[in-house]
Amino acid sequence: MFQDVYDCISPIDFRYRHEEAARYLSENANIQCQLLMEVALSEVLCRRGFMNRECVAEIHAAVNCITAAMVYIEEQRIHHDVRALVNCIRTRISEKARPFIHLFATSEDIKGNALILRVKNAVEFVLLPRLLQLEDIVATIAAKEADTEQIGRTHGQHALPITFGFALAEYVHRIGECIEELQERCAKLVGKFSGAVGAYHAASLFVPDPEVFEREVLAEVGLKPVLHSTQIIPPEPLTRLLSEIAVTSGVLANLADDMRQLQRTEIAEVGEFFDDKVQVGSSTMPHKMNPWKLEGVAGFEREIVPDMVKVFLNQISEHQRDNRNSMPSRTYAEIVAYAIAQTAQLVGVMCTLHVNSENMQRNLRMEGDLILAEMLYTCLTVQGYPEAHEIVRKLVLQAREERKTLRDIASQKAVKDATFGKAWFEIGHMHMYLFDNPGAYKGIASKKTQDVVEFWTKKLFGKTNEIKR
Repeated sequence: MFQDVYDCISPIDFRYRHEEAARYLSENANIQCQLLMEVALSEVLCRRGFMNRECVAEIHAAVNCITAAMVYIEEQRIHHDVRALVNCIRTRISEKARPFIHLFATSEDIKGNALILRVKNAVEFVLLPRLLQLEDIVATIAAKEADTEQIGRTHGQHALPITFGFALAEYVHRIGECIEELQERCAKLVGKFSGAVGAYHAASLFVPDPEVFEREVLAEVGLKPVLHSTQIIPPEPLTRLLSEIAVTSGVLANLADDMRQLQRTEIAEVGEFFDDKVQVGSSTMPHKMNPWKLEGVAGFEREIVPDMVKVFLNQISEHQRDNRNSMPSRTYAEIVAYAIAQTAQLVGVMCTLHVNSENMQRNLRMEGDLILAEMLYTCLTVQGYPEAHEIVRKLVLQAREERKTLRDIASQKAVKDATFGKAWFEIGHMHMYLFDNPGAYKGIASKKTQDVVEFWTKKLFGKTNEIKR
């Protein structure tokens, strides 16, 4: 037991600690959830006539004063975690109430459900609210920057004009889908209270409807029973939830990495907040303003995704149960805790993100009208001009070599090539204005941004985030 936070081993217990997450995911929370299962059992036993209300009141009073430290001290003595928990309750209640603690239950009826409750509560009460906060922030920025012209990039190269709002709308959609998936996965979590191998042996001796009894116990803690279990809860519902957390982590890492790339010195289109009064960017280079928070957001994914390996391996348990999955499952809480820390950090960055529209315009103009090559090739093709792509490719190469605009080179060719000249005239008639303002060639980026923002803000928040122009 570490004496203070600096004695801990995992950085999630100190550097990346999130108090709201700890409320649901800590070992104290684990023991409290296990105690909650014993209380739930006592409530149903009372309704079924096995014990009176006074005994239930004793149990309630006992669990309210039991701590994780007490349970661990008892476990060190008897070398069994759940029985240690049971003993801690039994020593604090009357002889009349003692027989009913853990009645009909096996250890996994307590521990397995406690793990489900911890993860479910942490996701529903901490992670999802943070993700919704992030979604609102990103949607707001996207709406504000719906018309802010930016060069789109593929393979790290300048591609076609878009808007910064359009770039963020991608994440509005991806985060929105993650939120929906997490909500659905939480709703599908199940529990069990079916005894030592899942066939209700003990309960069936004394209750006529052990499956109904199971349903009543689980209902006390807000869970539904799985259709079939062994000694353990089938791992797939929790595995799928944790998998979706890993998927969500990837989306957040992708957003963070995009914003980090846009902060490169030579790009400088956005900026992570830097407190220049006190913040140090580098230990040796005072001029540096490193995007360390965004790098950290991406770094969290490297902790979360590898941890999923043990979750998948834990799907395998011999026959009705072996103990190989016990230790790895004790660390599941870390996956959720890191995801919460990651989300909280990204919220902090995005809500103070600086957008430099001037630099976006500068970078957009860097290639001049060469970014209209796709437009030119498409227009030529529609008019039936042969080998349009190859012709435009050569025109671009010539423009770069001679340091001229695409329009100048195309105009020169139009004079020498009558067929090309005819097509060029038609293009000029319809689209020549774009050569004066290549940034205007942005398709329906602004409209698409508006559509995506309005869809998700209405769906998740019940409001319309209208784009003002």
